Amino acid sequence: MSVRTVVRVFSELCLTVGTVIVLFVVYVLFWTGVRADSATAGQLDRLREQWAKSAPASKAPDPKAPDSKTPATPAPEEPAPAYREGEPFAVMYVPRFGEDWDWPVLEGTATGTLKKGLGHYRATARLGEHGNFSVAGHRRTYGDPFKDFPKLRPGDPVYVRDGTTWFTYRIVNRPHRTVPSDIGVVDPVPRGSGFDGPGRYLTLTTCDPEWGSSHRLIAWAHLDGEKPVAEGEPTGLRR
Repeated sequence: MSVRTVVRVFSELCLTVGTVIVLFVVYVLFWTGVRADSATAGQLDRLREQWAKSAPASKAPDPKAPDSKTPATPAPEEPAPAYREGEPFAVMYVPRFGEDWDWPVLEGTATGTLKKGLGHYRATARLGEHGNFSVAGHRRTYGDPFKDFPKLRPGDPVYVRDGTTWFTYRIVNRPHRTVPSDIGVVDPVPRGSGFDGPGRYLTLTTCDPEWGSSHRLIAWAHLDGEKPVAEGEPTGLRR
């Protein structure tokens, strides 16, 4: 084989490898975002449809009903249905990340789930309940939901709504960097958060560095208030 042939083969190989690398970069930077936008929009539409169907209809007064002054016997409270794996159940809004930032929250943190939105750690508390409601999201790829995570500051609000209630959480720390094995950050009283007892908390987690996964960034928040959806959006949420 001549030197010219070797050079030509090597050049063609380099061109092929370069083309593959460019295509991969385009896939990571662009195509995963396109797919995530479509998947996220689909999850949000599903939630809105579910909530619209389950919204209580207003009823006209029944003339045969007991007088309103007569105390009614309260109906027994039914336990909330369990979140279904891979299914959306809430929407999160973080004004610090932009006016149009809203992402569905799905049950579980499997790879396929995080391609469609944010993922709720299954072993942690339900939204608004006592304990630590913990949520993970991609920093980069699949829509970059937590791209601006390092911008979070103490006092920032995080709004989360389900079909009936708006929950307002308040960030208490600048993002804390730790390792993936530090699972205490999602404990009922999250380790390292500064919380000194039981409460209703939120933990947000994402990867660090921006294009890697050797570490994690953590932000903690406490529940600052709640409001029925029927009364409108929280005052601080401007969209």
